[in-house]
Amino acid sequence: MNSLVEELMSISEKFNEDIQEIEREKRMNIIAQNGATGCHYELDAPFGRLHTSSKEEEADERKATPVYSGCISYFPDALKEIAKCSYEGQKQHNPDKPLGWDRSKSGDELDAMMRHLMDYASGVEFDECGTRHIVKCGWRMLAYIQKEVEK
Repeated sequence: MNSLVEELMSISEKFNEDIQEIEREKRMNIIAQNGATGCHYELDAPFGRLHTSSKEEEADERKATPVYSGCISYFPDALKEIAKCSYEGQKQHNPDKPLGWDRSKSGDELDAMMRHLMDYASGVEFDECGTRHIVKCGWRMLAYIQKEVEK
């Protein structure tokens, strides 16, 4: 009878180890789907819990900046309009170059934003190139924010 109990205990322990390994593989697959290797995650063996290193803290910090779910998914149409504005601005200011922000031609973001805002507020929806003034305000505000964050 004792040998049967011991054999059942052994089978149970092996089963639990297999389950833990399957769960670890699932976690690693999820981590890999998010573009990480998962090599900084280790299993706390006695309890089967994940403990973290400083790399997980870095991951938590990245996750606290949800660019897609916290911005792009909120404003997809507005951001598309701002992207179109970038394209039109490129055609106007640097038609012979690939799309890119020529910062040498853009240094008065707040003044330019206010000019477009005043045009919009006075009832002029579109400027001469067909872009909405309010969209140009958004582009200028993003440019200003970018420069402020870079300071």
